[in-house]
Amino acid sequence: MGIIRRILLLFSGFNWLAIPAALLAIIFHEFSHGYVASLLGDNTAKAKGRLSLNPAKHLDVLGLICMIFFGFGWAKPVPVNPYFFKDKKLGMILVSLAGPLSNIIMAFVSLFAGVALSRVSVENGTLPYLIMVLIEFFLYFSVFNVGLAVFNFLPIPPLDGSKILFSLLPPSAYGFILKYERYGMLILLILINLPFFSVFLNNVRMLVFSGIETVIYSILFG
Repeated sequence: MGIIRRILLLFSGFNWLAIPAALLAIIFHEFSHGYVASLLGDNTAKAKGRLSLNPAKHLDVLGLICMIFFGFGWAKPVPVNPYFFKDKKLGMILVSLAGPLSNIIMAFVSLFAGVALSRVSVENGTLPYLIMVLIEFFLYFSVFNVGLAVFNFLPIPPLDGSKILFSLLPPSAYGFILKYERYGMLILLILINLPFFSVFLNNVRMLVFSGIETVIYSILFG
């Protein structure tokens, strides 16, 4: 069974594996923001207790629910003070990119592990229950990581894509957008209830998965 088809089947019903997979994806995403910020000289996240692997530090309940049931979501934004960066704009871009990129890396690693484990099990002619659970977990984890990355690349506050966009805008345009930044979450809540928006995100997510899957199969099966 193809990876993409198996992913679709995973989300046809709820599975308890979705919860730890979603939480781990959130941890890697938010920790990466804080870690890169600290490398660039900003210890705000550390001072606020956000440079942590504890999911409770990063959890946004609504964002987690969306991740579990829709495959995309968000967490509490990590506090960042760009005035500690030598280059404020570049620093914000790197910190904002850190979360989604870490999710893409985790998606690749987990999907690679799942496919490799499936191949070894099939070649051995056995597929113990524990191995099946691990493969399913890796698939969930990869799905949530890609979903988190794709969603957070949207240029809508307070998502990472908006921070990247704002850092690239001239000061005059940034000041104008800043006035409406507070409405970002309201816009997101409206969008996630629109069918076309979910279809769009799912299409992008599956496109990213297809790319990752292609690379993995070329490595494992040559």
